[in-house]
Amino acid sequence: MTGDVRRKNPILKTRQPTLPPALRSRVALGMTAGAAVGRLDLQQCDQCGTVQYPAREVCRNCLSGQLVWRPQDGLGTLLSETVSRASMELYFRERLPWRIGLVQLAAGPSVVAYVHAACPAAPAEVRVEVALDRAGMAVLVAMPRDAAATLAEDPHLHDMTCDPTHRKILVTDGKSDVGQAMVRALAAAGASQLWVGHAEPWKQPPGFAALADLPQVTLVPLDVTDGQSVTELAGVIGGKVDIVVNTADHHRTYGIAGRRGVETAQAEMDVNYFGLLRLAQSFGPALRGRAADGAAGAVAWVNILSIFAIANFPPHGTYSAAQAAALSLAQCLRAEMRPAGIRVINVFPGPVDEAWNQLVLPPKIAPKGLADAVVKALKATVEDVYPDPVARDWLERWRADPKTLERELMAASPSSAG
Repeated sequence: MTGDVRRKNPILKTRQPTLPPALRSRVALGMTAGAAVGRLDLQQCDQCGTVQYPAREVCRNCLSGQLVWRPQDGLGTLLSETVSRASMELYFRERLPWRIGLVQLAAGPSVVAYVHAACPAAPAEVRVEVALDRAGMAVLVAMPRDAAATLAEDPHLHDMTCDPTHRKILVTDGKSDVGQAMVRALAAAGASQLWVGHAEPWKQPPGFAALADLPQVTLVPLDVTDGQSVTELAGVIGGKVDIVVNTADHHRTYGIAGRRGVETAQAEMDVNYFGLLRLAQSFGPALRGRAADGAAGAVAWVNILSIFAIANFPPHGTYSAAQAAALSLAQCLRAEMRPAGIRVINVFPGPVDEAWNQLVLPPKIAPKGLADAVVKALKATVEDVYPDPVARDWLERWRADPKTLERELMAASPSSAG
């Protein structure tokens, strides 16, 4: 054991993660679906136009069942407030007192919301935002309407964010364009320690060596295709990491008929799927064990995936398949991290402006733009990020009709591609 390892006091109680109540009806999960991408959605009746809260099976005004979830601006008036100083729930009892208020939304309904510390006393004009709490469920927060306030600035609401400021972060691959941009963005965001993984010592891409000049950065050997490499690094730093950002990626073009053999597809799976699995098995338990360490606790796991994960893009067919497998595994990881309050954030960029997307026509997202989107997501409370117009358009078309999107992607593919 090295001298700088912080040991827990064996006399003191070891804090276990506590979560707010997570039980929601199926209909109420519609608001959580919006919160996952940072959008305040409320039910609106297609018959009479009534906006309602809380969620119900039928319209409270006309009893129509034609209800749809629509984005709201959240503008309203804080009518009254109280401070809760007692609670039956352990999560809230450990964090008392809580400021809670009743807000009349301009859209119609009245909602009960947490009140940010920067909000003036009622009555006051506010903006209601939606956030994911530690249990991954949607909650409403009244924010000052005009002032630039964040959840991280309120000690009671800070738990909902994964702000990288003063955090210790592992970036799994610092040699790619995306990995290098991620390291620089996290350093600029105030990370206190950045471990940057690197494999294949013979490969020295432009910009990689300069990362070592950043004061927060420590370069560490990490090959996600080698279980021993992952396990050894986890044994050294696993108990210190607050956030894992998995930037490891193996991307090649073509589908089934465009190449012979399965070696390239195996390499894509080995990095994108099995690499994630190895990381999760080695670093996951340590993150869960540190989830209750207060301000220094582990908070998040970020996976850089691809929009190709939700629908196969035939010119990059086997890569799309590996991404789909990684997405499925990331959803399993999210379920296993949830009891500890660790947020798993999946990022789905469209084509990134890097070597293996050279033949993909613009628009393409720049690595820096992708990295900035990750920092923004960590400061917010989202768990799914679609950081560029291509990704968002792809998502909307997939939501509207997956089969139509499949046919469109087939039609857009060159006949020579796999």
